[in-house]
Amino acid sequence: MTSTLRQQLQSSGWQERTLPGFIQTAGPLWTLREPDGWTYGMLFDHQHLNPAARVHGGALMTLLDHAMSTTAWEACGRTPCVTLQMDTQFVGAVSAGQFAQARARVTHQTRGMVFLQGSIEVDGSPVVLAQAILKILATHSPAR
Repeated sequence: MTSTLRQQLQSSGWQERTLPGFIQTAGPLWTLREPDGWTYGMLFDHQHLNPAARVHGGALMTLLDHAMSTTAWEACGRTPCVTLQMDTQFVGAVSAGQFAQARARVTHQTRGMVFLQGSIEVDGSPVVLAQAILKILATHSPAR
């Protein structure tokens, strides 16, 4: 990422995150706190491309799954949730050098499941739409 783009993102309120696990390998991940929730972003580069020279669908799904699971986690009082199903529709392409923004919202919640809708946009145009079902994991209780 160029230092100019990094400065533009930071001056717009975006923060680069260092998180453990796969998302750090896939990223880096950027976050922006907005009045209606969090937005997650990634600047895609050549290592994210498929043989057709577009960002690999799996890379886009990784960003969207992170946005959905974090949104579910917050909706459940920071209880871990895991993705059971994610239905994804690719409606556009992303190229190297483009910054993609993912958002998610809870549409329904039960005691054991969270249902969400999410999207990824580049320059205000949708490129991925999705619906997901996440399972709320039981909190760990200490051994007796």
